[in-house]
Amino acid sequence: MAKIFGLDHVQLAMPAGGEALAREFYTDLLGLVEIPKPANLAKRGGTWFECGLLQLHLGVETEFHPAKKAHPALLVEDLKHFISTLENRGYQIKFDEPLMGYDRAFTSDPFGNRIELMERHAQP
Repeated sequence: MAKIFGLDHVQLAMPAGGEALAREFYTDLLGLVEIPKPANLAKRGGTWFECGLLQLHLGVETEFHPAKKAHPALLVEDLKHFISTLENRGYQIKFDEPLMGYDRAFTSDPFGNRIELMERHAQP
């Protein structure tokens, strides 16, 4: 029987020419590793990042509109560090309803896409 067994990547949109801002946010602030796009796709612009087994792709969208509700949820260690780092760089942090087993916070990337940062609670 056919089945879905995992996720390969999540794609967010970005405006043309935003690659440097994407690298600054996703690599410099969040610590994701940039990976090369295949040559046949690189000409479209955008940039790809890797986090463990999952990839986060940012693709250029001509009539760009940020994702304000849909979002990737990134698992982190030391959520307080990420919050402090992002706030020190001028990014707003928002908190939402608690989610059992996690501390979490939301921010937006430089293009206005919603990003969730989640840290699992330590097991007793």
